Amino acid sequence: MPAVQTRQLAIDGAWEFVPDQHPDDRGVFANPYLADEVARAVGHPMALAQTNHSVSRRGTLRGVHYAMVPPGQAKYVHCPRGAALDIVVDIRVGSPTFGRHDTVRLDTVDLAAVYVGEGLGHVVVALEDDTVISYLCSTGYEPGRERGVSALDPALGLRIPPDLDLVLSDRDRAAPTLAEAQTAGVLPRYDDCLAFYETLRRSPAREAPRRSGP
Repeated sequence: MPAVQTRQLAIDGAWEFVPDQHPDDRGVFANPYLADEVARAVGHPMALAQTNHSVSRRGTLRGVHYAMVPPGQAKYVHCPRGAALDIVVDIRVGSPTFGRHDTVRLDTVDLAAVYVGEGLGHVVVALEDDTVISYLCSTGYEPGRERGVSALDPALGLRIPPDLDLVLSDRDRAAPTLAEAQTAGVLPRYDDCLAFYETLRRSPAREAPRRSGP
């Protein structure tokens, strides 16, 4: 049996990973992140430069966030507490799925995680109070390359539960629409992303760390 179930999302460059769980009288053990499984799906190892940790009340919306490519920032996202919607938005100009999105529920039941490739937009919406989101990031934070698009842009049509009282940062609330960002020339280009992905695939393979057992 595989250690993790892998599913490519409707947006090229994004995957869902659901780990096997091993319950016993102590509780449950699982591997939320397996480097070899991620590399097998994505086509190259994921560099780990930084981890981010957020705690959010119900209705908190973070995004749409992205970084310019190259180098961009890939993210591996899971939810150790609470529940959230993880939304991947294709903001790469020239992509066949430009402007579309796909959604995965992250919670402590399935322990699912989402890989978000460089150049893709990312949104997290907390469905419960005290929801914790953990992000593994391929690059460190570079303010000059960080960008945002409005998650409330009607053209995106993000499926956010209507009963949520949304809480956004001032930055996210003031973010441009997708069309405005495209006109301003601040969106990643699909061809640039593909070329960058290829450089990652051609990089010398790194040995994945051994997985720990229960």
